[in-house]
Amino acid sequence: MFKKILEKIKEYNRIIIHHHIRPDGDCIGSQMGMKHLIKATFPEKEVYAVGGDIPPYLEYIAEHDVVADELYKDALVIVVDTSKKDRIYDERYNTGAYLIKIDHHDDSEPFGDIEYVNEKCSACSAIITQFYIENKDELVLSQKAAKALYFGITTDTGRFRYRGVDGNILRSASVLIDSGIDIEDIYTNLYTDDVVNLKLRGYVYKNFKSTENGVLYIYFSNRMMKKFGVTRDTAGNLVNSLDSVRGSLIWVAFIEQENKDIRVRIRSRFVEINDVARNYRGGGHLNASGATLKSKKELKPILSELDTKLKKYKNDHPEVF
Repeated sequence: MFKKILEKIKEYNRIIIHHHIRPDGDCIGSQMGMKHLIKATFPEKEVYAVGGDIPPYLEYIAEHDVVADELYKDALVIVVDTSKKDRIYDERYNTGAYLIKIDHHDDSEPFGDIEYVNEKCSACSAIITQFYIENKDELVLSQKAAKALYFGITTDTGRFRYRGVDGNILRSASVLIDSGIDIEDIYTNLYTDDVVNLKLRGYVYKNFKSTENGVLYIYFSNRMMKKFGVTRDTAGNLVNSLDSVRGSLIWVAFIEQENKDIRVRIRSRFVEINDVARNYRGGGHLNASGATLKSKKELKPILSELDTKLKKYKNDHPEVF
């Protein structure tokens, strides 16, 4: 399949790469990695990355382009790290001449003239890296491409801590490191934070709540986010602040939106939670998913479903506790 993708890239002079809405590190890493990989190999080609709404921590690697509508004519469009059509940022993705999908989500739905989906891979950036490795005699890995891909792999594997990390992921990362990238610079940008965000993390630690069986959750209201002067993405990214409480294997952040919808970010250890997310207009990975609530009336039901799953897991796995 990678050979077919490369042949299509060779065939088109203009290539436009899309990512999903509300981008994360792997989303931008795979997009920018693919863009710089193609541009370094084929400098004569027009290669664009479409996107927006970038959280501050992603500005380190994101280089998005303004793309006119007419540029989609006769263009190859590549969509990375996106499971479903309704999650693609910018609906113009379907106005190109040919569409390639590259993804790794468990709930991925079919779309694209060529589809490469590997749900066993921990990061879409690792798939792009493997695409390079299997075609390294024909592709050029620039420093920009390697940095973006390493950034994507690092963020989607929790700095290589999550269960899905295997030897292939580490070997892919080693190829990127051997290209000469400065990983200390990458980690510095990932770990350093603004004072206001540290204060917000303190708010999380002071105000999070727990269900009966240990689902931890925090609610970010519009009023509270305005008080701290933070974006919704910044608030939502703090969901992982709750990942180290003994006995609590599911943690949730509820982020109020301007239209009063409530965005939900759900993370877990061991317990599969994407099925619950799908019940509330969402989905994602087995242990990292998102959803959307239409009102606060749905807070109790979703927490109840997650609590029931955690209770069952604890009963079935008493050795963990």
